[in-house]
Amino acid sequence: MMKAAVLRGPGELAVTRAALPEPGAGEVRVRLEGCGVCASNLTPWEGPEWMEFPTSPGELGHEGWGVIDAVGPGVTDLAEGDRVAALTYRSYAEADIAQAGMVVKLPPELDGQPFPGEPLGCAFNIFRRSAIKPGQHVAIIGIGFLGAVLTRLASAAGARVIAISRRAESLDLARHYCAAETIPMDDHWQIIEQVKAITGDALCERVIECVGKQWPLDLAGELVGFGGRLVVAGYHQDGPRQVNMQNWNWKGIDVINAHERDPAVQLRGVREAVDAVASGRLDPGPLYTHHYALAQLGEALDATRDKPPGFVKALIDLT
Repeated sequence: MMKAAVLRGPGELAVTRAALPEPGAGEVRVRLEGCGVCASNLTPWEGPEWMEFPTSPGELGHEGWGVIDAVGPGVTDLAEGDRVAALTYRSYAEADIAQAGMVVKLPPELDGQPFPGEPLGCAFNIFRRSAIKPGQHVAIIGIGFLGAVLTRLASAAGARVIAISRRAESLDLARHYCAAETIPMDDHWQIIEQVKAITGDALCERVIECVGKQWPLDLAGELVGFGGRLVVAGYHQDGPRQVNMQNWNWKGIDVINAHERDPAVQLRGVREAVDAVASGRLDPGPLYTHHYALAQLGEALDATRDKPPGFVKALIDLT
């Protein structure tokens, strides 16, 4: 048996005991050490009409990592004891089943470190889709976990990053990850004027929107220069959006939806993240600000929504 979280209704969570899953052909079982909490969980947590309760044990958790403790038939390149980041979907539990092709081995350099591979891989895939070049002005709107990692990657690529976010501590975080400029996200037109002043009225070659709300998307479109690229990294799943197509069309910009659904691309991002963290090129440690036990998953979801002082990302500790 294992412990697993179950959503029973809107804002209602319980930890139950469930049967320990057994891996089938081509699968492995991962004894999870932890799982990151994703903002995409917040809409199901609120209980929209389309949500079905109760959820399956562990459901919604998809940022897990741990150690393989059982291997199914036909798996030859993984073994019990391998520490891995797993792309699975029921990781709010002590164990989860993964397709053997959907895990990435973690090297010894990462021993003892949390490694939510899915969101780290997401950041690397967004960075690749952004096609950032040295010397470009890159505005990043929303400095949470994703925005902070992208700030570091873009800065390391030689771009001049303009970080835009609501909270002063988020702007401090952006400076820690080498943002060249920081702007409080308060006044729409004031932000545009500040970016014009920084760029000599040219605006930005790249703008990455990481918030997932209407206003930041509007602002992102305003900050892209002629022939630039707007990269949508925010999770826009709480309702439809409007865009200023007149503005986008006039400026001739590229608009990239950087959410990847191809498993091979998702895995590529995770592998790139493993290499970057293991080599020391990226230190995500300061971003793991809040730790919770499995029984406190509800508190972790509330913190992800409400963002108390100092909050960047919550991890569920499962060992």
